[in-house]
Amino acid sequence: MKTLKLITGIALMGIFSLTSCQSEVDEVQGDNPNTNTSNSTTANNLKQVSMYDGSSDDFIDGSSCFSIVFPFVAKVNGIQINFISQLNYEQAITILGALNNDTDSVVLQFPLKIKMSDYTEVTVNSQSEYNAIVNDCNQAENAGKAAISSLNINYPITILTFDTSLQQTGSVVITTEKQLFTYVSNMNSSEYFSIKYPITVTLTGESAQQVNSDAELKASVNAAIDIEAKIDEAIENKKKLETILVNGTFKVNSYINAGVDSANNYLNTTIDFANDWKVKSMSTLTTIATGTYSVTSDVDVFLQFGFTGSNNFSLFNNTWKVTSFTASTITLQSKTNSAVTLVLKQI
Repeated sequence: MKTLKLITGIALMGIFSLTSCQSEVDEVQGDNPNTNTSNSTTANNLKQVSMYDGSSDDFIDGSSCFSIVFPFVAKVNGIQINFISQLNYEQAITILGALNNDTDSVVLQFPLKIKMSDYTEVTVNSQSEYNAIVNDCNQAENAGKAAISSLNINYPITILTFDTSLQQTGSVVITTEKQLFTYVSNMNSSEYFSIKYPITVTLTGESAQQVNSDAELKASVNAAIDIEAKIDEAIENKKKLETILVNGTFKVNSYINAGVDSANNYLNTTIDFANDWKVKSMSTLTTIATGTYSVTSDVDVFLQFGFTGSNNFSLFNNTWKVTSFTASTITLQSKTNSAVTLVLKQI
C-alpha cells in the first residue's frame, strides 16, 4: 500500500573520534548519531505520518489526499446542502445512507477551495480541474506516497541536527504534524538529522507505545500500513456483505451461547434484510419480529441488530463481528463475548 525508500544517508566509517557533543547524543540515543538526510527512509516516514489527513470528507470528495474547505455547496443525491461546518456532514451521511443498494451522487459547486496533503490551499474552478487533482491523488496512493493516517506521533518531539562532519549543530522542538511536515519537506540535501528517542506513537485501535530507534519507527510505520490495508479491505467487504444481505433471505443455522446451540428456537423462521436498514423475521407469512440493522467497519466488519417483538430474536441485539461470509453463509461472533456465535444461512 505504501512504498518506503531506502536510507541514502550512510554513516562515515572513516571517522575515529567524535566530539563531546556527539558523545552526549550517544548517551541520549544509545547509538551513534543517525545520518538521516532529506530523502532517507526516516525522513519519508516522518513526512507521510505528518501529512495533512484529508479523509474526514471522503464520502463527499472521494479523495483522502485533500479535504474541501468550508464553506462550499454540493448536491447530495439531488438535495442541495450548504456546507458551513462538519455539522453538515451528518445531513449528507443520512441522505447517502438512506438506502444501501442505490447509486449515490455528489455534485460539487465550483469554484471551491481544497486543503492539500502539504497543508496548502488551492482554488479549483471546474470539474475538470478537480478530476485532475483526484487523478494525481490516486497515482500518489498507488506509488505509496499518500499520507499514513493510522499512526500518530505524540508531540512534542526533538530533532537533532548535524553537519556533513557529523558535528551536532543544534536541535529543533516539533510540536505539531504541520510543523514536522514543513521542517522535513524544507530540509536541504546537505543537512543531516536524528530523532531524539524515545518518542511515543499510537497506532489506530491500539494503546500508545514507546519507539526507541529509527528501526522501531519503521516497524511502526509498516504496522500502520498493514492496518490501513485491513481498513480498505473491510470497507470493500462491508459493501459486499450489504449486497448479500439485501439480495437474500436467511435462516438461523446455529446460535451458540455458553456452548448451547439454540437453533431449534428459530425453526421455520426467516430473516429478511431490506435496503432501508429494516429487518424482519417471519414464519408462514406471519411477522414475528421487526427492527433495524446496520453494517459498519474498521479493520473488521460488524453487523448490528435491533429486534423488537420477540424475546428469541431480541437475543440477537448485539454488535457482531463478521468472522467470515459467502453468498450463502454468514458467520458472526459477539464483539463482547467471543463464546457467543451466530450463523445465518441463505435459504
